[in-house]
Amino acid sequence: MQLNGSEIVVECLKEQGVDTVFGYPGGSILNIYDALYKHSDEIRHILTSHEQGAAHAADGYARATGKVGVCMATSGPGATNLVTGIATAYMDSVPMVAITANVTLPMLGKDSFQEVDIAGVTMPITKHGYIVKNVQDLADTLRRAFAIARSGRPGPVLVDITKDVTAAVCEYTPVLPEKQERVCLCSREELKLAADYIMAAKKPYIYLGGGAIISDACEEVAAFAELIDAPVCDTLMGKGGFDGRSPRYTGMIGMHGTKTSNLGVSQCDLLIALGARFSDRVIGNPGKFAEGAKIIHIDVDAAEINKNIRVDASLVGDLKVVLQKLNGYLTPQEHGEWMQTIAQLKEKYPLRYDQDRLSCPYIIETVDRVTEGEALITTDVGQHQMWAAQYYHYTKPRTFLSSGGLGTMGYGLGACIGAQLGQPDKICINIAGDGCFRMNMNELATASRYHIPIIQIVINNHVLGMVRQWQTLFYGKRYSQTVLSDKVDFCKVAEGLGCAAIRVTEKEEIGPALEKAIALKAPVLIECVIPEDDKVFPMVPAGASITEVFDGEDLR
Repeated sequence: MQLNGSEIVVECLKEQGVDTVFGYPGGSILNIYDALYKHSDEIRHILTSHEQGAAHAADGYARATGKVGVCMATSGPGATNLVTGIATAYMDSVPMVAITANVTLPMLGKDSFQEVDIAGVTMPITKHGYIVKNVQDLADTLRRAFAIARSGRPGPVLVDITKDVTAAVCEYTPVLPEKQERVCLCSREELKLAADYIMAAKKPYIYLGGGAIISDACEEVAAFAELIDAPVCDTLMGKGGFDGRSPRYTGMIGMHGTKTSNLGVSQCDLLIALGARFSDRVIGNPGKFAEGAKIIHIDVDAAEINKNIRVDASLVGDLKVVLQKLNGYLTPQEHGEWMQTIAQLKEKYPLRYDQDRLSCPYIIETVDRVTEGEALITTDVGQHQMWAAQYYHYTKPRTFLSSGGLGTMGYGLGACIGAQLGQPDKICINIAGDGCFRMNMNELATASRYHIPIIQIVINNHVLGMVRQWQTLFYGKRYSQTVLSDKVDFCKVAEGLGCAAIRVTEKEEIGPALEKAIALKAPVLIECVIPEDDKVFPMVPAGASITEVFDGEDLR
């Protein structure tokens, strides 16, 4: 059939099973928006308040569902406003296709109005980027973009289309998307070597990353942990990849990891990294990380092997398939003495906070209790993010969404909107600090416009909390540009943007506030006012060994 480029874009989205798109229109992309208008009964378009919000919403939708998220923007500033969201998705391996429209082909390279080489701009932060200059190439390019976004280690792909291509006509033939095959590139010899290391270990430890969630390998991970009788720690991205209430679970590892995880990994004789990349926030000083242990690294991305930490054995492939194969080489192990040592560390070093007043840890624990651990939590970046990782028990995958690699302030609200649209039966709660919330709080207007029942919790300590914590501990209490002592009233802002609002200042208020917000089934902001000098502990100084982990008791 003969279709114009814009209609081809819509038909390709339908081919790929896309039901929701996030974006913001403009001149160069008007033809595509005209086609979307004609197919609004098949593809829901969510008009965000800012293009960055669209990218974060597509990211949150993808993380919550496992599908490819899609965002759109016009040329020039519309496209560049997507960049932070694309980079966020790239760092955390999130499948996304960003579709932009550019000026017409004759106007390219002439500094035309709203012209930007967005494919060039995003080259370092995408798996691949295309600029489509011929309508004959459009359908196949879009199909390749989706295949690349979801294959192997997922990530964002950009497709930039000149405006004349969106109007040009050519023959279009529907094509069913190819089924993605799970890759497994490790040999029998490599599997046997890893199995030999595991069978010989007396003190094995599992270090779990986001790859477990991306590959839907959580059942295999649980079976593997039982089979080799080992404790499990996780990264920020790995939250929910292993049951956070399991006796084997020791909490997060790294800069704000538990003492049990940091000290336990430092004492193990075999560390098994599953879908993790040995981030600097995890390993601290690489020369002193798990010094006494052999290390096995399982990851789908061969480029991650030996990149940050030298390992003794590696298995490249999709974690789900690799673990299925590896488990076949193993017999059940028993490490009772080692597991008892870990249990004693957990008892000796629990997470602690001041129970006498309202604090973020108490708020997070109350969210856990009120939602019975069944909520989908998104966060922004900073102290509240770490507390949300520490004090909520994540028992299922795709229930904790946060910007880990890039650390994007302003991520959470857009992501929460996308997540709720992808998982409408979930209670979706975004936890943000007052500094982060300022960055994209305009997306409350998106939530109210579409009646999206998200709950936005603002942890308001009137400072940039994490930066202030560093200034307190390492910069002689010189609080340069981190005090937010202005007159912004977040409750009035929320009400002005069409949302309900509740302010909480005492411990006994947070439970009823959450219950009321859930019952409203509408977008609600809960502002929680806490002291400015609360700190996230435990903590490892930047560049130090993770054995140098300390908490408030140590400081006192």
